[in-house]
Amino acid sequence: MSLRQCLLAEALGTAFLLAVVVGSGIMGQRLAGGNEALVLLVNSTATGAGLLALVAALAPVSGAHFNPLVSLMMSVRGDLPWKALPGYVMAQCVGAVVGVFAAHAMFALPILELATKPRPGWHLAWSELVASFGLLLVVHHTSAKRPDAVPAAVGCYIAAAYWFTSSTSFANPAVALARALTDTFTGISPANLPAFIAAELAGALLFLLYLRRTAARTTGGSTRASAEGF
Repeated sequence: MSLRQCLLAEALGTAFLLAVVVGSGIMGQRLAGGNEALVLLVNSTATGAGLLALVAALAPVSGAHFNPLVSLMMSVRGDLPWKALPGYVMAQCVGAVVGVFAAHAMFALPILELATKPRPGWHLAWSELVASFGLLLVVHHTSAKRPDAVPAAVGCYIAAAYWFTSSTSFANPAVALARALTDTFTGISPANLPAFIAAELAGALLFLLYLRRTAARTTGGSTRASAEGF
């Protein structure tokens, strides 16, 4: 695939992902009669299912990262050329914003708005760090050993992380940025956005340290095994 095709797939996939996230949140909020647990159940189920479908459909084209953290990890692993990384990140961010606008249009909301939903506190930032590390852990090990299982693994992890993290697991700087542009159930106040993105990046850096350590151990183990064989 050409880089242009890959970037288009990343933009489209991320746009549909945000349309699923924001649209299902709006629909759930309208139908749940004020029951926020039910809204979250609707939102998490739709997001997990949407991710599964989108990753399965677009993985053969671009790898279906839809997330700057995943693209960074793939570049570190050597699966995505470093020169392609900026384009991937830009496509994901633009696609995410377009997806929010598309969701607003489907529900007759103002296309452009700023979120007012506060998400403050160190515990939410910590949740984003944990969620981001866990997502990269799932993607890395599943893609390395069972690539056919990546769509289901990622969809199930995100659906679960909606519930086991207090932040509802954004785990994606492009998603966080776009959700600051929707004043709906899934929104995040721009004032809280820097802490979320910083925590997500910190989770990615910690995972890259883990990746480096495990790679070093694997290499060392292979070297020792070869020496013993001779």
